[in-house]
Amino acid sequence: MRTRAVRVNGVPCKDPAAAVADDFFFAGVDKPGGSAASKRYGFSALTVQIPGLNTLGESHARVDVAPGGVFPPHYHPRASETALVLEGSVYFGFVSSYPDNRLFAKVLRKGDVFAVPQGLVHFLYNNGSVPAAIYASLSSQNAGLVLLGDALFAGAIPDDLLAKSLLTDRHTVGSIRANFRRP
Repeated sequence: MRTRAVRVNGVPCKDPAAAVADDFFFAGVDKPGGSAASKRYGFSALTVQIPGLNTLGESHARVDVAPGGVFPPHYHPRASETALVLEGSVYFGFVSSYPDNRLFAKVLRKGDVFAVPQGLVHFLYNNGSVPAAIYASLSSQNAGLVLLGDALFAGAIPDDLLAKSLLTDRHTVGSIRANFRRP
């Protein structure tokens, strides 16, 4: 009879007696890498995979942003985020919830840390002349990521609904939507 390993969050659980130091280790955060999340935005992200953290409610990533690049307005529905600048500088901020919609933002430099409460829209912009690197820690191993522009314009929300919601017209929505079409 074949048995299956227990899995939590899609990751197999390991017998604690079989755990080794490498289950709690990740090499390579000192160098850019990962998937080019979006050439149009100018950032890439490297997920930091540490198997021993499974079920502990956290995740980590290195984000690299080219000069003039952005990690556009987005939110994590299931996590707060703490970001540490490893290199360069960025304009980093978040917007409080409705109805205040207050902007909390700062220019961050190497060694600076900024925290974003769970579910709030936030962004970063490399307004410097050199590449920037950020180490992000999230309070969930399944934080989720919703890029607002993509959610609105690459999705299937009807143009007339978007036009009314954004206080504009269908032509403008169509023009913006054209920038989000996948090749």
